[in-house]
Amino acid sequence: MRVIGGTAKGRALKSVPGDSTRPILDRVKTPLFDMLRAELPGMKLLDLFGGTGAVGIEALSQGAEHCVFLDTNARAVETIKANLETTGLKDKAEVRHTDAFVYLRNSTKSFDLLYVAPPQYEGIWIEAMRTIAERPHLVAPGGMIIVQIDPKEYEQLDLHTFSETKQRRYGNTVLVFYTPTERSAEQ
Repeated sequence: MRVIGGTAKGRALKSVPGDSTRPILDRVKTPLFDMLRAELPGMKLLDLFGGTGAVGIEALSQGAEHCVFLDTNARAVETIKANLETTGLKDKAEVRHTDAFVYLRNSTKSFDLLYVAPPQYEGIWIEAMRTIAERPHLVAPGGMIIVQIDPKEYEQLDLHTFSETKQRRYGNTVLVFYTPTERSAEQ
């Protein structure tokens, strides 16, 4: 696993010991960042289930301004910190050893991108999306949410404050994109 572009391009990222995380594969990360690259400068991100930190670190390397990484796994938190140190991006990041749902329910911040890639087959992504939908201020005007799941986990959600805008499938990974609906953007 490595950084594919930007200031930290080519730097190797450590994996979280054990099998508690599912790092994003380069075959998914490359087209994702091809889509996002033009929007990254100045972007503020929230990486809800940080794992190795690969998505947020890639965004920072390619021009994002700041990323908050969350994970409940102490080994993941240490791995994210080590990867930020290796890439020289720790000054643009905040790493929190905390539950994503507690953070979502209590944060007053807004983010340009929320990246949701929780453990598979537990319905956690649905709970995360419903929690975010209850707190639409978490997504800045013009912002988006990207969910990374196995295609078998997907189901259409009626969120009122967010609409699914597109999907991209890469083998056994699907990225689902959501943006604020007009109603939530006006609030």
